[in-house]
Amino acid sequence: MEQAIPPQTQSRATLAEYFELAEKSEEKMEYHDGVIVAMAGGTESHSLITTNVIRELGNRLKDKPCRVYDSNLRVTPAMRKKYYYPDALVVCGDRQVDANDPRKITISNPTLIVEVMSDTTEDFDRDKKFLAYLQAESLKEYVLIAQHTPRVVSYFRQPDGTWSFAFAQGIQSIAKLRSLQIDLPLSEVYAKVDLPVEETPGSI
Repeated sequence: MEQAIPPQTQSRATLAEYFELAEKSEEKMEYHDGVIVAMAGGTESHSLITTNVIRELGNRLKDKPCRVYDSNLRVTPAMRKKYYYPDALVVCGDRQVDANDPRKITISNPTLIVEVMSDTTEDFDRDKKFLAYLQAESLKEYVLIAQHTPRVVSYFRQPDGTWSFAFAQGIQSIAKLRSLQIDLPLSEVYAKVDLPVEETPGSI
């Protein structure tokens, strides 16, 4: 989901105040260490990519004990100081709902999280959001998808707690989601998305 960066002068709020405001608001709001951030609408490409990914994940996981969710569910890592709306998330096994959330729409044990990056959120998704997400001990993989070029980057938690990096680029490439043991063809991720024409070798 596209993110509207809050002004520096925005006052801080308690978690209870956040839940009360989010309950009344018609727009999605995140909670970043006491700062409430309103979420802006996404582009057509963002919407198509997100829909494609959720469909493909659902199809490939239909016979596995995993659930695929869209951006209507929140995620909170450890410490309950941050509440985010990822573009897609997967929970394998029993889901754990944050007890602080009166609406019970916040998941605290994601297995895999997907963010579709925009020009305004790429740095945040790669840095601060990733650092927050990895505090969730359940998280096995974090997937970043470019919006304007066929590129998928995934970070996978190794058994020893370290993270490895995988990179797939080009419409004919395949992203391997190791936490789910499935392949995600980029041709499906970017189906019907208007992308710049890829240059072929030798072209000017």
